[in-house]
Amino acid sequence: MTRYDVFNGDADGIASLLQLRLAHPAETVLVTGPKRDLRLVERVPAVAGDAVVVLDVSLAVNRPAVERLLTAGVSVEYFDHHDAGPDPLPAGLVAHLDPAPDVCTGILVDRHLGGAQRIWAVVAALGDNLGDAARTLASPLGLTAAAWGELAALADGLTYNTYGERLDDAVVAPDALFRALLSVGDPLRFVRSDPIFARIDSARRHDLAAAAAIEPTHRLRGALVYILPDATWTRRIRGILGNDLARREPALAHAILTRDPHGDFVVSVRAPRVQPTGAHLLCRQFPTGGGRHAAAGIQRLARGDLDAFVAGLDRAYPGPG
Repeated sequence: MTRYDVFNGDADGIASLLQLRLAHPAETVLVTGPKRDLRLVERVPAVAGDAVVVLDVSLAVNRPAVERLLTAGVSVEYFDHHDAGPDPLPAGLVAHLDPAPDVCTGILVDRHLGGAQRIWAVVAALGDNLGDAARTLASPLGLTAAAWGELAALADGLTYNTYGERLDDAVVAPDALFRALLSVGDPLRFVRSDPIFARIDSARRHDLAAAAAIEPTHRLRGALVYILPDATWTRRIRGILGNDLARREPALAHAILTRDPHGDFVVSVRAPRVQPTGAHLLCRQFPTGGGRHAAAGIQRLARGDLDAFVAGLDRAYPGPG
């Protein structure tokens, strides 16, 4: 029997799988990719008798591939916090799903394991900008302020590393990063001593400093829009930049856009932290859009749809009053 671990390469996906494999070690084939590589289950060549675990990628997007595996006699277990769509779950799927805005995949794995690897669930929640949920998870751990800051830096680094369009955009490939983290086991030890973290953190800080000089292109009643230059660093930065802006101005929604190779846009949306809802509904108005209540995106927004997107953002978040 071959085991496959399929996971989003961001902080939530990596930290979710770390919880599972630290609690239940196994030799597995890793299937992952950049943040925007959503159809990961399609790449799994499993056959009857194999086992697949999927973490932090949309079931709505991967449903046909999941159904194919189940029909072929593959066991599939699924952990995810994105909206799975209106259709009934595929027969035979072992599902741990919850699209609530204060839940991430790492929290679902934490529930499944009874908190056995809680510190990694904190990293997952911080990576998805769920600060309140992360603090609740961390309450029994007795973390110092310094340790909390180190976990937040790791979460930001993991998110930053995988937000590019291609694997070449990543500072470290997500499968290699997962293996490095698994070999260390302890996130605080990784932050304090591993040169891989130092490399990612240095690049992240450099790129955030460059992004600080960029002004919004649209100032709406309840939202800000940033269109970033077309560059590798801007593709990596858009996720944590959105999180950072949301923390700084929690009453506003934020949209971060970068150009794709066709001259169209890739979009990341953050709902206001004071009311973290509606981002997925806005993005679903456009082809290739989706996500969750508090944070969503559009894989490819046609350049001619930019004005329609901005107008939709303005309607979705009209501001106070």
